[in-house]
Amino acid sequence: MKFFRLDLLTLLISLFILNSCKNPSGVGLGLNPSTQLNGAFIDTATIVVNTDTEARVITSGLTKTPLALFRDPVLGTSASSIAVLLNLPGSAAYTLPTGTIIIDSAVLVLKYANGFYGDSLTSKYKVNVYQLKQRLTSAQSYYNTMNWDGIADKTNLLGTRTFFARPNDSIQIYNIITGAPDTLIKVPAQLRIPINKDFINNILFNASSNQLASNVVFNNNVHGLYITLDPNGTTGAGGAFMLGLSDSLNVYYRAINGSTIDTASASLMLSTHAAQITHTRSPALTAAINDSTTSNNVIYLQGLAGTRIRIKFPYLKNILTTVGSNIVINRAELVITPVPGSTIPFPAQSKLTMYTYDIAHQPIELQDANSGDPRSGGVGTFGGYYSAALKSYHFVITGYVQDLMNGKTVDYGTFIAPVDTTNTTSVDIAPTPQTAGRTIAVGTDKNSPYRIKLNIIYTKINK
Repeated sequence: MKFFRLDLLTLLISLFILNSCKNPSGVGLGLNPSTQLNGAFIDTATIVVNTDTEARVITSGLTKTPLALFRDPVLGTSASSIAVLLNLPGSAAYTLPTGTIIIDSAVLVLKYANGFYGDSLTSKYKVNVYQLKQRLTSAQSYYNTMNWDGIADKTNLLGTRTFFARPNDSIQIYNIITGAPDTLIKVPAQLRIPINKDFINNILFNASSNQLASNVVFNNNVHGLYITLDPNGTTGAGGAFMLGLSDSLNVYYRAINGSTIDTASASLMLSTHAAQITHTRSPALTAAINDSTTSNNVIYLQGLAGTRIRIKFPYLKNILTTVGSNIVINRAELVITPVPGSTIPFPAQSKLTMYTYDIAHQPIELQDANSGDPRSGGVGTFGGYYSAALKSYHFVITGYVQDLMNGKTVDYGTFIAPVDTTNTTSVDIAPTPQTAGRTIAVGTDKNSPYRIKLNIIYTKINK
């Protein structure tokens, strides 16, 4: 009975307390409707997009230089050839070995860098090497429009090789050791092109002492090499390789001194290099580039400094008129989706960038990509990477949209373009030939659920 009375007493006290709460909804702070914050979502902001050609780019001194012949079934054919300077072996001067020199072989070594794009399964590639009739100079910047093909001596083929794309497979080669047995070693993936031995004799072993006394004289006489993919010998769609070009032309020879025969090697290092890039565009791509008056239903982003997208948001200020002038943008996200089926067999470009022009029409970072802007969430938040799961690209451009809407920034031109994935610490905004991928995306096609969208989450502030 003791426990029963305790339970009954507890029940009566509880009922008394609850009964005294006449207005349970009054717990906490009251809300004043005139100052209440109301969140809302918009995904119908008007967007205008047009395919635009990239500005010309400097291709000398690149860390990755493209060697390409890619026959894109939608965009057309893109090609990139390379001009490279040869330096004397060793130091600035070269001393000929004693005895009789017999060249066993000469090989131009080109190490692959990350970034191959194209057909690595069925296409067969043929690379040709010629001598340049004009030298490169490190004091000059060379653009992708430089006509190295016209400066090459096409009458004398110095080297050629037919190969398949294996940019990630290491290979085994013999390491030539002077005075000791040669050894077999494994080296990173590389393209090895046999070079004519007579050419090596002419520029090196049979050259004048004056030519071998300095790199300047050597360069003035030899000029350099022109490396290109042969369109007649390259089958299928082809592709684009990225080369590091911190390589050499390796010469393997025997030095005969009386009864003594020894194997040795000499390496002519590659130095100054540049690329010539051409695009033979398809009718569809040409029509899209020429149509700058209406927003495109399909947009084209092409690597190797091919095409970019110009994007406009002409009616953002109308949102202020419709909703009210006191708006805070919580999040603005631009969503770009490739045309369904366009990523097979060639995948979508793995990363895009977005930037704007200043008053001098020079590229600058968007507010959301600029680490100096407090609204920037950093590189990872800004986005631009292709999501295989979502099948789309996402850019967070909250600060940029807020400033456009409030008239704090002027749109002198805003662009989306392919960009290399190497840099992960900042947002690249300069046009680049160091990526070869492409994306065919849905533009402002109102009949497509995949059309480009600007999703805005905002808060209206009532004063």
